[in-house]
Amino acid sequence: MSVIDEVLGANETYAKEFRLAELRIPPARKLAIVACMDARLDVEQILGLKPGDAHIIRNAGGIVTEDALRSLLISHYLLGTREWMVINHTDCGMLTFRDEDLRTRLQGSTGTAVVSPAHFYAFTDLEENVRQQVQKLKSHPWVPEDVPVRGFIYDVKTGRLREVGA
Repeated sequence: MSVIDEVLGANETYAKEFRLAELRIPPARKLAIVACMDARLDVEQILGLKPGDAHIIRNAGGIVTEDALRSLLISHYLLGTREWMVINHTDCGMLTFRDEDLRTRLQGSTGTAVVSPAHFYAFTDLEENVRQQVQKLKSHPWVPEDVPVRGFIYDVKTGRLREVGA
C-alpha cells in the first residue's frame, strides 16, 4: 500500500468524526503566517493555534515569494488578518545548497533547461533571511503600515521561537 493510500484511509476515519463544518472563512485570530514547509514544524501546535485561527502559508524556506505575497494580501484585504509572522527554523535544508548548484544538478539529471522556477531562494544566513522576508513585506506599497510584521526562528531541538530584530 502506498503512503497516499494510507493517508486516504486516515482521512476516511477523520471524516467520520468531522466536527469543523461551522468554522468561518476569516481566521478567528486575524493572524497570517509564512513558514517553512519542513515537516518538523507543526505551526499550529508551536503557536497554540486551533483550526480556523490563522492562515498558514508554507513553502521551502518560509520565503516571501510572489505567491506568498499574493496570499497575504488576500488574507488581509479580503479576510481580515491584522498581524503577520514569518517563521524560519534551525537546521533548514535551504542552508545546504546554492541555487546555481541545484539548477546545474537538475539540468544534468534531466537534460533539460527550463525558465521556471527562476529562483530556489537558498540562503546562507538564517537570521538575515528572516530579516529580508520581513523587509519585503514591510516595504511593499500594498502592505499597510499598521499591519505588524514580525520574524522568528524556530529551534527544532528545543521547540522555542526566538524573535529576530531588525
